[in-house]
Amino acid sequence: MKYIVGFVIILASCSTGGEIPKERASVFDFNTPQKILVLPDILHEISGLVALDSNVAACIQDEQGVVFFLDLHKAEIIDQMEFSGPGDFEGIAKVGTSLYMLQSDGVLFEWKNFENREKDITSYSTPIPATNNEGLCYDKAGNRILIGCKSKIGKGKEFKNLRAIYAFDLNTNELSEKPVFEFDVESVKAFAREMNITLPQREHPKNKEMMDVLKFQISAIAIHPITKELYILSATDHMLFVCSYDGALKDIKVLDPKTFNKAEGITILENGDMWITNEGQDKKPTLLFFKN
Repeated sequence: MKYIVGFVIILASCSTGGEIPKERASVFDFNTPQKILVLPDILHEISGLVALDSNVAACIQDEQGVVFFLDLHKAEIIDQMEFSGPGDFEGIAKVGTSLYMLQSDGVLFEWKNFENREKDITSYSTPIPATNNEGLCYDKAGNRILIGCKSKIGKGKEFKNLRAIYAFDLNTNELSEKPVFEFDVESVKAFAREMNITLPQREHPKNKEMMDVLKFQISAIAIHPITKELYILSATDHMLFVCSYDGALKDIKVLDPKTFNKAEGITILENGDMWITNEGQDKKPTLLFFKN
């Protein structure tokens, strides 16, 4: 079975840094999804999602090296294909006629000519320094794939509050030596306070004072095809972060844990509509739709 693919992500070339703007970004109302669909049980640990067109998406789950093709409006699996043996798979992106799947250790699998269901699989071992990586999306203008690190990229105090996104160059099939986006957790906390966003708190283990809690553990990333903004999900925090294409933080959305059980997949259609997936954990896995 073949599908016509009409989903293209467009992004201006990215760089890190920039002043934090005072105004909020114009984003979706995440309190009111237009649809909440229950996914099949086999997608209980769904961990990555990319739209192929307005009706069909490709997705993966944590434990099986299988791409599932999903009817977005019915939340039904319409096809599937194995690309690897068992593993810990966390992200999926579409580049032309190829699908790229991310293993948590940074290994990328490329499935060429996936529309024809030809099993042409190539794997790339990236030297990404993080041991746990979950975010994956395509940067068309940069001809690269962005990889978001969930865990720290090194040991020591200098890495404690650093969060990073690397790039896999599609011309050379090599990983960028340095992150293309960097985020300091303390700066993100300061931004949240400035914008009157309430963060969870806990007692400091030494001075017993109350302190803001923010882990900023990247679980999924996507680029908005119209605004060129980078969307970053942190399932652990139940938050979504919106950045400009040069890496400046623009907005933080606090997500209701009842609706966003464990948000680990995000994709944005060419018209700006958005789909987000949640792992089931002790509930059912879900697919959420947000109209642009």
